Amino acid sequence: MTQLQTKHELSSSANVLAAPLELPCGVMLKNRLSKAAMSDSLGDGKGNATTAQSRLYERWAEGGTALSLIGEVQGDPRHPEKPGNLVLGPTTDQNALQSLARRGSNGGAHIWPQLGHAGALSYLPVSRPKGPSALDLEGLKCESMSVEDIKELPSIYAKAALIAKDAGFGGVQIHAGHGFLLSQFLSPLFNRRTDEYGGSIKSRFRIVQEIIDTVRQAVGDAFPIGIKINSTDKLEGGLTEDDAMEMVRLLDQTSIDLIDISGGTYFPGAVASSDSNSGTGPYFLDFASRAKKITAIPIMATGGFKSRQQAIDAVESGAVDMVSIGRAMALNPHLAHDWLSIDGGDPEFPRFDTNPPGGVTAWYSMRLTALAEDKEDEFNLNLESAMSIYDKRDAERCEGWCKTFDYLRE
Repeated sequence: MTQLQTKHELSSSANVLAAPLELPCGVMLKNRLSKAAMSDSLGDGKGNATTAQSRLYERWAEGGTALSLIGEVQGDPRHPEKPGNLVLGPTTDQNALQSLARRGSNGGAHIWPQLGHAGALSYLPVSRPKGPSALDLEGLKCESMSVEDIKELPSIYAKAALIAKDAGFGGVQIHAGHGFLLSQFLSPLFNRRTDEYGGSIKSRFRIVQEIIDTVRQAVGDAFPIGIKINSTDKLEGGLTEDDAMEMVRLLDQTSIDLIDISGGTYFPGAVASSDSNSGTGPYFLDFASRAKKITAIPIMATGGFKSRQQAIDAVESGAVDMVSIGRAMALNPHLAHDWLSIDGGDPEFPRFDTNPPGGVTAWYSMRLTALAEDKEDEFNLNLESAMSIYDKRDAERCEGWCKTFDYLRE
């Protein structure tokens, strides 16, 4: 094979990733590469966007990604994942939020906040965790939500989505995966309710359906709404793939524009997909491929994409319509441009001598901070140092968070 032929084949393969994707609402994403939702923890500790955060998403936009998802954006500041989360509510700094939306949209990119609620996983120093059912486990305790608490959720999500739309974001993603609140409702391990919100998968899905419908009514038909779901909790007694497939069937009857397939939870002691499958490639393609056969809604998979060829194979095979990439884009913010070029180029993933719980996640979070400050060339933290800085930063934010949202404290 000649070098010219090889380059032609590479170019043809890259075209698979370069093809635009039209969503059901009519919006066009310019290619098939998305920056996965990650908790960047770059808010100001009072729920607002920062200049550093805007620069981070600007870098991914400049790097050619079609869509960037902002992880863990809260509509209810009483239940954040961390005090570095954004909050879309009445105290939001609109100018800072608009700057984030504008800079993250450079070059025709889309930037969507991932709307969530941490539920039982809410950050203890600033929260009183609540979930679908009361839990009293080692390292994890929460109260049960009342029916009134649950009935408030659709309005909370809808108001946050409307704030996002008004600020200039291209869409929103509803977070129903990874063990946070809506994932807890969907999992029989954590949802033991006997009312209309518990029992069968259809009943456990009810609050998700209500949120989707209310958000759609708020933002209109032409504004993209995505959703992230688990294909499995990876926990005994948790969400099964059969129930998750039934959830896809239920989603097919909604106005959702993009289904993001992932898996696993952040519950204490649970094995994280991103840390346990480091050498196995994309994690959820088999489920995504089966899901595509039962829904007309575009499917995206998140988790384990480390090479361009993996991304090409996933889209070219028809398993997914789009691939979502987290850590590889944290290593190279211009990864989309590289994978859409003839020459390509895959990132070199770090190897760590130790593996303390939460260490790899903290390392990548601090890597995002370095990208936001344009200082990635100076970034040389080990896992223990990254964890120490990450935890100290969160602890320092707690006082500001509590003061800002004191009017909501119960």
